[in-house]
Amino acid sequence: MIKVYGVPGWGSTISELMLTLADIPYQFVDVSGFDHEGASRELLKTLNPLCQVPTLALENDEIMTETAAIALMVLDRRPDLAPPVGRAERQQFQRLLVWLVANVYPTFTFADYPERWASDAPEQLKKNVIEYRKSLYIWLNSQLTAEPYAFGEQLTLVDCYLCTMRTWGPGHEWFQDNA
Repeated sequence: MIKVYGVPGWGSTISELMLTLADIPYQFVDVSGFDHEGASRELLKTLNPLCQVPTLALENDEIMTETAAIALMVLDRRPDLAPPVGRAERQQFQRLLVWLVANVYPTFTFADYPERWASDAPEQLKKNVIEYRKSLYIWLNSQLTAEPYAFGEQLTLVDCYLCTMRTWGPGHEWFQDNA
């Protein structure tokens, strides 16, 4: 059985949603506090020297990290969780999957730990990053014209990102008004 090392509500939630949607059994191992020195960090470091969540220990004892890579692994087992190959929606799915990881996801790293990146002006960095994130979500909203899910009637792995990341910020009220 896959083990998901993560923190409730953090990036590992995306992987948990993907695995659940794909009916792939997993065990969740809570490593809350891994971002500071202590037992959780030491445990996670033995599996993933970068000490990031999610970290998955697969059935074959291989370690899998990075949510986009995890999404591709899930699609190998459940290709129906993305638009079919050969359709225009498939390219948009691939594009948005990578775009979310490359553009939106890092804004949380920078805004959650601004002192790591700008020790002389952490609050200004945090403010700027949150405003930038809002602009990204406005652009994303212009790309998503289908309903009720990102690609219409079909629930896909991109929806796992969207429903999780929306809970992180800028907040439900902002999304209601802007995206």
